[in-house]
Amino acid sequence: QVQLVESGGGLVQPGGSLRLSCSTSGIIFSSYDMGWYRQALGKQRELVATITRAGSTNYAGSVKGRFIISRDGAKNTVYLRMNSLEPDDTAVYYCYARHSILRDYDYWGQGTQVTVSS
Repeated sequence: QVQLVESGGGLVQPGGSLRLSCSTSGIIFSSYDMGWYRQALGKQRELVATITRAGSTNYAGSVKGRFIISRDGAKNTVYLRMNSLEPDDTAVYYCYARHSILRDYDYWGQGTQVTVSS
């Protein structure tokens, strides 16, 4: 079966850094575009960053210049390096995979909590 498992969340102080990981299994990783989404308490889920199978990236304006998405084909893992964290970054972060061609084949992870607070 397909599994996306996030890790690396936790409590950090404003200005700190954190790296999230999304380990995948059950998919041909190189065929999938990947992304990170987040959902803050009381708000809708929103796009954070995407990376295509070819390595092209896009970021939400609120995180551009602070966050970096990357992928490691040897480990079937996508990462989100978060720098200069702010309280507004507090949310559950979700990993997302979508087949680059057969786009109805898409999957979500369970999410990992990131809390930015003093």
